Amino acid sequence: MFTLRVAKPQPSYVSVRERYKVDLPLQMAECETNYLRLQKLLRNHFSKPAEDQSGDEYRFMVSRGEQQWLHQLRILERSPYTATLQLTQTTIATTSNWLRMPKLTVRMYHDAKLAEVLAWEGHKRLRPRYEYPNQAMYHADEKLQINQFLGELLSRCLHEGHHVDDVKQLLGL
Repeated sequence: MFTLRVAKPQPSYVSVRERYKVDLPLQMAECETNYLRLQKLLRNHFSKPAEDQSGDEYRFMVSRGEQQWLHQLRILERSPYTATLQLTQTTIATTSNWLRMPKLTVRMYHDAKLAEVLAWEGHKRLRPRYEYPNQAMYHADEKLQINQFLGELLSRCLHEGHHVDDVKQLLGL
């Protein structure tokens, strides 16, 4: 009636990989740091009344070598406890079409002081852990990696970026 399955011994050349375990403190620390980075970048935005905060767009210019990149943060929606943003990057110089930066959708949770990536380029509802290999070929720690990517972009904007409207005022445009 029942078949007993016996585990076959693995050959010596096959290494056994441990299942990925979510490092929740690391993920929360990354999201907290991203929230602080976004608050620094958007300090003018959060000083305005809540009814004037939806639909705003903030632009930052960042130079990487010879190339200039325009980072745009657009407020998609704002509620008392959350804000949803969209981060896009475009290059000023003409380059090949195959090198495009992803469009990130980020949600800020004001009560928890966290900011995490909700989606990028059609990829939505990220799980904290994936079995590998999987149908979409996500890494086991895909959610952590995309939030770290957001952190790197925001850090670059903070340390090397110039707010486009400030540059226009300095130049008298």
